[in-house]
Amino acid sequence: MSDAYARALDALSARGPGRMVPDLARITALVGLLGDPQHAYRCVHVTGTNGKGSIVRMTSALLGGVDLRVGTYLSPHLQDVRERIQVDLEPIGPEAFAAVHAEVERLAALVDGGNGATADDAGAQRVTFFEVMTAMALAHLADVAVDVAVVEVGLGGRWDATNVVRGDVAVLGPVDLDHTELLGTTPEAIADEKLGVVEDGTHVVTAAQRPEVMAMVAAAAERAGGGLTVVGRDVRVLGRGPAPGGQVVDVDLHGRRLEGLLLPVHGAHQAENLAAALGAVAALLGPSLDRVADEVLREAVARVRVPGRLEVVGAGPAVVLDGAHNPHAAAAVAAAVAELGYRDVVLLLSCLDDKDVEGVCAALGPVASHVVVAPAPSPRAADPARLAAVARAVWAPRGVLVEVAEDVDEGLAMATGVAGPRDAVLVTGSLTAVGAARDRLLPPEGTPLAPGDVRTLALRPRAGDPGEGAPDLG
Repeated sequence: MSDAYARALDALSARGPGRMVPDLARITALVGLLGDPQHAYRCVHVTGTNGKGSIVRMTSALLGGVDLRVGTYLSPHLQDVRERIQVDLEPIGPEAFAAVHAEVERLAALVDGGNGATADDAGAQRVTFFEVMTAMALAHLADVAVDVAVVEVGLGGRWDATNVVRGDVAVLGPVDLDHTELLGTTPEAIADEKLGVVEDGTHVVTAAQRPEVMAMVAAAAERAGGGLTVVGRDVRVLGRGPAPGGQVVDVDLHGRRLEGLLLPVHGAHQAENLAAALGAVAALLGPSLDRVADEVLREAVARVRVPGRLEVVGAGPAVVLDGAHNPHAAAAVAAAVAELGYRDVVLLLSCLDDKDVEGVCAALGPVASHVVVAPAPSPRAADPARLAAVARAVWAPRGVLVEVAEDVDEGLAMATGVAGPRDAVLVTGSLTAVGAARDRLLPPEGTPLAPGDVRTLALRPRAGDPGEGAPDLG
């Protein structure tokens, strides 16, 4: 790690990654000092409760497949903060990261000072970690002259730092309850915050929503005047079937039938996310998409990668990584894992304290044959004793054992030690836990994967069968 990159990480950390301030004053001032780089390219702005990261990556892959230079801004990261800023789906390099950080940090200090805040002031006036990261992404994507940026909302929409962009297309993934302490306690209140990214002229693409939310989406699209695409009406998944490493999906895109799309991600919900991404690309490109051959789109879909979302690592047992952290997402993961046909599923569960732990456990209840709980590697981690108590309330009546690990690393060893060769270990409940597990199994995204680079886990022997649990992860 270079000294400049290390200094950038230290400076970002000093701004408090968990601190959020619901207004756009600082980010607006900061990008203004940078010359408003967000106006240098077209933009697809993606929000929603679930599916944002997957839709962003799928949209980026599709746009890259039609020879556009694509910038991507994602959050949070799993292993390396550089994952958040990508060009043509490759994370920004350490040197470029340090350089753009130095430029933005110098201007952020001016905004801090203009607000009367000092470097030691942790109050609301200082530019936040996420605001600096957002400004860095927008500036870097302008510097490298991308044609289009695909930008993931961090939280909500209306007051999110990314809302300084003007979305040519706004994509709304499924809306459900999450972050209720910040966004509201009903789906309608949450949808209202997320629809704050829709501006005059924006074309809205929405996943299927409950009727009350769909009415709000239609009204917002009508006010914007840019058009509305509804997944399930204008873009439809016609069929899907299993394939090695994912699924084959057929989609109707505004009457155009796209067959045999090999999507290297599992789950019915991911097929719906692909439909949303196709709808976004169609809205952005308009009639020019008609001239793109089906095979070009097939090749683009086949290049989709979504780390930490139903990501299967190795076999014998497989380790399945998914950051589902609310009941809606957990139910989708449970259904997808059930489709994969493992004999048993050993669950490694970590949650943050502000999440609906009871709802997540209930959604995962039917799939787990054994449960290991571990604290997420976060200051906001749910207390392991509380998590274990909730888990036992769900699984003990089913005759399922619940164990407690000291951390994710020990939890992986315990879970893989229990699992057999035809079983799976499902790591879920928190993206921070998934990131920690991925650290144990794989190098960060963007790192070339050499033969044998999938790492072997230290295992606890399986009771009564000392050798059966050993994974074949090579």
